[in-house]
Amino acid sequence: MTTRTPVRPNTGTPLPVLVYVLAAGIFLMGTTEFMIAGLLPDVAADLGVDIARAGLLVTAFAVGMIIGPPVMALATLRLPARATLIGALMVFSAGHVVAAVNDSFTVVTASRVLTALATGTFWATGAVVAAAVVGPGASARALAVLSGGLSLSVVAGVPLGTFAGQFTGWRGPFWMLAVLAVPALVAVLRFAPATATGDTVSVSVRSEISAVRPWRVWAVMGAIMLAQAGFLGAYSFISPLLTDRAGISAALVPLVLVGFGVGALVGTALGGRIGDRRPLATIAAAVALTSLLLLVLAATASHSAIVVGLIVVLGASGLGANPVLIAQTMRFAGHTSRLASSLATAAFNLGTATGSALAATTLSTSLGVVGPAVLGAATTATALIPIALLATTRARPAAGNPPPRPSDETLRVPTSVS
Repeated sequence: MTTRTPVRPNTGTPLPVLVYVLAAGIFLMGTTEFMIAGLLPDVAADLGVDIARAGLLVTAFAVGMIIGPPVMALATLRLPARATLIGALMVFSAGHVVAAVNDSFTVVTASRVLTALATGTFWATGAVVAAAVVGPGASARALAVLSGGLSLSVVAGVPLGTFAGQFTGWRGPFWMLAVLAVPALVAVLRFAPATATGDTVSVSVRSEISAVRPWRVWAVMGAIMLAQAGFLGAYSFISPLLTDRAGISAALVPLVLVGFGVGALVGTALGGRIGDRRPLATIAAAVALTSLLLLVLAATASHSAIVVGLIVVLGASGLGANPVLIAQTMRFAGHTSRLASSLATAAFNLGTATGSALAATTLSTSLGVVGPAVLGAATTATALIPIALLATTRARPAAGNPPPRPSDETLRVPTSVS
């Protein structure tokens, strides 16, 4: 029986500049995904629709992020990774320009779907490229930096975008993101290799589908969906818990959410470093801690100081395992599989959408505003089942993903700006 050659974690070598360039792109895309929620009243008034209909802009983006990544992964399969990243940034920028100059709600909604397709494509391809340029020994650490870009968008990008929208109208932040995508595009041109690992081997739809057939790939994606459904389903309704049960002023809620984002930044960085050495243990610990913290949150919801502290720690535990989960998906499918990376991206978003919908049903029960946290604790805990199954079985090498030779384990890319 063939066994996988152990990969030594590489925690001392600086990550290539390209990883941080990709994280900057993720920062822009995370900003547009979450910023729209704070701009909805302005959008609704300007486009002549009610708030409920304006909320379709959030739904449209979510649908694009669920369906788009795997579809676009196959559609761009024969394009070099650098060309795919550049194309995604161009579409991202164009989608924001179309929205900013249009007065039609239908066109603006369509532009959100287009932007979501670009975001999903950039996420999925960027994860493959980041893993390729650092090698298997540092893949979780590199993916943690990418996830850090998303966390930073919650801490800084969303508040700044919402603040700018209050002075310029909702179109101002859209123009801002369209313009900022240009230097990100130039940086990708500067630092991304002309060909990545996945570009040097024969690729086809059949080989990509074959890469995601192993049950371990689907076990990891099952864990992703369950963990996200539980944790982010509860987080979706954290504001009413803060104001109605903990007694925190609505004006202070954004500051609490900034604390959540700071926790997420710390958690993803820590998870990435530990996850390269003990991936399944890192995931299991984060999932178990998140489930426990959600239960404690429900039990202590009337104590504002405790609630604020719990939310900061929940940011770290709830999102800390995400880069490790993506790395494990790519490990079992093969590090060059764009389809595997895109399915992981879709699984995150499908879990979030499903969890939010289920959590909403608990608000009308006797549990009230703590219902999402109670349900979230139970749902998150179920993610331990596929993780336990993976931990108790020995993995074989992914098809087409043999242990790398020392000469081709990583791509040669710049590690600093010169």
